[in-house]
Order: sequence, then C-alpha cells, then structure tokens
Amino acid sequence: MPTPGPAPLAAARGEPSYVWRSGQERRLAMIAGHAPLQGSRVLEVGCGLGMYTRQYRARFSARVEAFDVEFDRVRQARAGTPHALIAAGEAMPYRSDIFDVVISNEVIEHVADDRATVAEMVRVCRPGGRIVIFCPNRWYPVEQHGHYWQGEYHFGNTPLINYLPDRWRDRLAPHVRTYTRRGLLRLVADQPVRVVVATRIFGGYDNLAVRLGPPGRLLRAALHGLEKTPLRAFGLSHLLVLEKHP
Repeated sequence: MPTPGPAPLAAARGEPSYVWRSGQERRLAMIAGHAPLQGSRVLEVGCGLGMYTRQYRARFSARVEAFDVEFDRVRQARAGTPHALIAAGEAMPYRSDIFDVVISNEVIEHVADDRATVAEMVRVCRPGGRIVIFCPNRWYPVEQHGHYWQGEYHFGNTPLINYLPDRWRDRLAPHVRTYTRRGLLRLVADQPVRVVVATRIFGGYDNLAVRLGPPGRLLRAALHGLEKTPLRAFGLSHLLVLEKHP
C-alpha cells in the first residue's frame, strides 16, 4: 500500500486517497448522482494515485483521462489509468468542449491560480456537460492541511484557524485555500455555466468509526444527517455541480 507523502509535499499538494473505504464510496455516489458517468468521457483534475479514476472505469465503463502535477503520483495512477499525464490545472493539455464530465476532488485549494483552473475545467467540458468540484469549506471548525508556526510546518488537524481574519489565517495556513460559499461562486460567476448544486457536506470519518466502534458510527450518521439542515454550513467541504451552457 502506498504511504503518505513527506510533509513538504503534503503541505503543498495535500494528501490523495491511499485506500478505498466508505468515505470514498460515499463521495463516489455523490459524483454519480450528479453527473452521467456511464460510458462518458471523464476528466479527473488532480488524480492523485488514481483511486477514483479506477472506479470510473471499472463501474461505469467511462473513458477516463486524468492528470496531476506530481510525477510520482501520476506514475502510480497509470497502473489503473494508462493515459494519466503530468500537467497543471491552469493549462490543461486537452481540446475544448470534449469531456462529458470534469471532476475536481479537493484540488483547487492547492493550485497556483484557482480562477484559471476553474476556467480550464469549463473550457474542456462539452456544452451540456457537468463539472463536479469538491473543496474545503471555510466554516469547518478544523483546518486539515496543517499549519505553519515560526516558519516550521506542522502536519495534522488544527482547530479554528479558518475562523480567524484573513490576515492571520493566511499567515498560519498560506499553503492552502479555503472557501466561503460566496467566494466559491465568485470563481464561476463569469463562466458560461449554471449552478446545479451548491451545498456543503461532512466527511467520511472512517477512522472515527473504526476507533470508537458503534458510538463512532452513530456520530458519523448524525453528522451526515446535518447535511439536510442549516448546520451543513459547518460541513467539511463544498460540493459544487455546474452545467456548461449549450
């Protein structure tokens, strides 16, 4: 099994999925519920080790293209997605209007230019196609990408950093963005798309369920239930689904 990357890489790029568990299964169901994966031409933006791209191919017979900026991750992804490329989100090496579905799973917070990356996702999506974006919610109580203190990076979860004013928050976590709903929608305001879904979701919490047993599974179910209430505002991630105008 692949192991987590070194701290500098985790700070700059985040950590991809290393295993397939109920949290990944749940997120795949969300993607499939909002985008026509079956037999479609699919692009995974920032594919990591290719955990999701394998599922698109195996379960939905999708014709999958994928890329990531890190060579080692692309090398491993090619075991299940032969066409995976090394590329950056701001300059995708694909023609315009060719993908039925474009998926970005916790990636835009790490790119150099999130606005340009979103514009590229729209460009390569065909008219009438769907774009699915997951990215961090500013109001989740824990920053999961670690923080810097006195010039040293500390990997792991840090409470309440994202509740600080930008000038302080960005000094502690300059390596990763986090989004309010308004800020996320601003990224697509000038794009030829309509917003199909703009909501927030909680995480998979598989480690919590394993560590605590039945109480952990009950807590996980309760958090997932909050997605149907106004308390989803404190969810882990945004789920944004766009449809490109015909």
